[in-house]
Amino acid sequence: MFKIFTVLVGCVFLCGLSHANEVNLHAAASLTDALTELSNDFEKLHPGVTIKKSFAGSSTLAKQIENGAPTDLFISADTDWVDYLQTRGILDDASRKKLLNNELVLIAPLKSKVNILLDPAFNLNTAVSGRICTGDPTSVPVGKYAKQSLVHYNWWNKIESRVVGTEDVRTALMFVEREECGLGIVYKTDALLSKKIKIIATFPDPSHKPIEYPGALTKTADSDAKEFWMFLQSKNAKSVFSRYGFKPVD
Repeated sequence: MFKIFTVLVGCVFLCGLSHANEVNLHAAASLTDALTELSNDFEKLHPGVTIKKSFAGSSTLAKQIENGAPTDLFISADTDWVDYLQTRGILDDASRKKLLNNELVLIAPLKSKVNILLDPAFNLNTAVSGRICTGDPTSVPVGKYAKQSLVHYNWWNKIESRVVGTEDVRTALMFVEREECGLGIVYKTDALLSKKIKIIATFPDPSHKPIEYPGALTKTADSDAKEFWMFLQSKNAKSVFSRYGFKPVD
C-alpha cells in the first residue's frame, strides 16, 4: 500500500511539474505571425518555459476562456471582448493594457481590376460582383469595424445580403486569396502578409472605432505569464510588432 501511494504521489508531482512552466496564450488571429515570433524569442530567453498559443477570433477565444479553457493571457482585437471577460471576474484588472493599433483595408484578388472610391456617392453594389468577405459583423472584431465603415459610407443596407461573415480575419483573407470573394475587408497587417491579394483602399480612422488590441492576464496567471506579458510590452517586442505593420502603443 505504501508503494502504491508513493507512486501516485510521485505521478501527481511530476505531472504538475510538466505544466509548471507553460504559459497559455489566447490571442486574436491577426496576431498569429507576430506573436509566434515573439513567443519563440521569449522561449529562447527563458529555457524551460513554453508558450502554448491559441489563435482564433477574439469572440471565440473569449467564450472558450469563459467556459474554462486554461488561459494566462488574453489579447483581443477589440475592447469589447476584454470587457466581456473583465465583467465576469476572470481577468486581473490591474494588468490590462492597450498593446497595439491597426488599420482597416479593402482588398481584392491580385488580378482584380475593380476600382473603388471611398465616397458615399459611389455605388459599391454595382461596382463589384460576387461576395464581400470579412469577419462576422455581429461578433468578430474585424467584421464589426467593417460594418461601421460600410455604414459610414451608406453602403451597408445595399450590400448586407452579399457580406460573408467569417470566424476570424484570416479566414476572410483566405476567401479573397482563393477568389471566392470579389472583395474583402481585413486588417492592414493581414493584407501585408499575402502575395495573392492587393489593397484597394484604406478606410480612414473616422469611418470606424479605433482598432485597438488590449490584453490582460487572468487571475490565475503565474510569474512566467506576467513576465511574458511585460516582454510583449518591451521596446524589442514593439519593433517586431512594427515590422508586421502594427502600431505599438507608447
